[in-house]
Amino acid sequence: MGIAVTEVSGPRELTEFINVPYSVYARWGNWVPPLKRFQRRDLSADGNPFFRHADVRLFVARENGRAVGRISAQVDWEHNRWHNDGTGFFGFFESPDNPEVAAALTSAAGGWLKERGMERIRGPLSFSINGESGVLLEGFDSPPQIQMPYNPPYYPALLEADGFHKAKDLYAWLYEWTRPPEKARQSVERIRRRPDVLIRTVDMGNFNAEIRTILDIFNEAWAENWGFVPMTGEEGQRMGDDLKLIADPNIAVIVEVEGRAAGVILAVPNLNEAIRGLKGNLFPLGFLKLLWRVKARRVKNGRVLIMGVRKEYRTREYAALTYLMIDEIIRRGRARGYHWAELSWTLEDNYATNNILAKMGCQRYKTYRIYEKETL
Repeated sequence: MGIAVTEVSGPRELTEFINVPYSVYARWGNWVPPLKRFQRRDLSADGNPFFRHADVRLFVARENGRAVGRISAQVDWEHNRWHNDGTGFFGFFESPDNPEVAAALTSAAGGWLKERGMERIRGPLSFSINGESGVLLEGFDSPPQIQMPYNPPYYPALLEADGFHKAKDLYAWLYEWTRPPEKARQSVERIRRRPDVLIRTVDMGNFNAEIRTILDIFNEAWAENWGFVPMTGEEGQRMGDDLKLIADPNIAVIVEVEGRAAGVILAVPNLNEAIRGLKGNLFPLGFLKLLWRVKARRVKNGRVLIMGVRKEYRTREYAALTYLMIDEIIRRGRARGYHWAELSWTLEDNYATNNILAKMGCQRYKTYRIYEKETL
């Protein structure tokens, strides 16, 4: 029967789509299965606000009748409004180490995108650059952090054999609570003493308003970055609703300058540490295991998910604000019993941020790559 790629058209095919990774990752122990309940929601137009500004199709590859691979294709009209570059995207890419399966999947996605006027296919992005982005290129020896991808080491070769080339690399940084270098520490202490600078904890009692502030800073701070697409208010609210379930307010910080929110650093406990081994299922016993791991055993590491400073405060006078936010998260994380944190991700050519992280003693320990090629 060979390889056939078909579009997901109902609940049965969607279940197949969600279950494909379990065969792909059978021998890759660092993969952490996402919770199926939330993945099913996020793959639905009713459950995911991304679909309000995008057209999406899901595809499954079958070999001799058995589902062995999957891919999504999406036209993000918000991206094309922002960049006007005729780029479509693929995501949720999973394939065995078989170039024919991989090529069949990307051909189906690319063909669908070309029919909609897209000149380029880029990814994997699941579904956008504000979600899981890229394929893991370096750093296979440890599990992924929450909302970060993991894949078998052969994925880059599969995509490159199919004509994809590098679009951009992304870095993840590891911080294990070592003392910052003296020069960085002095900069932090100086700005801490300034009377116009206030560090405050995100107010969980006013969380919706705080999310709007965080979203506003994020969209401004990241606006000039490669591939940036602003997060809509509805997407920000969904992010807030999800984060509220796992948030530790002690590691979510807003920095104000003269009473105005100037910067934000938002870290979250690494949910992947708690759901690992649940095989994506909360029921019948998964929820109890998750509750015990989060409340009793406690998660021991976290991820800095959002970090940004408004443009008007990127001046010589306030140059140390980013150092201050990182230092504050380090202090709070250590006090809360976290052993280390990942700061992810940064663009390979975001030299200013990468230089700050290196000066603070962070180590680059994972690299991800986004690929692209012309649609055929």
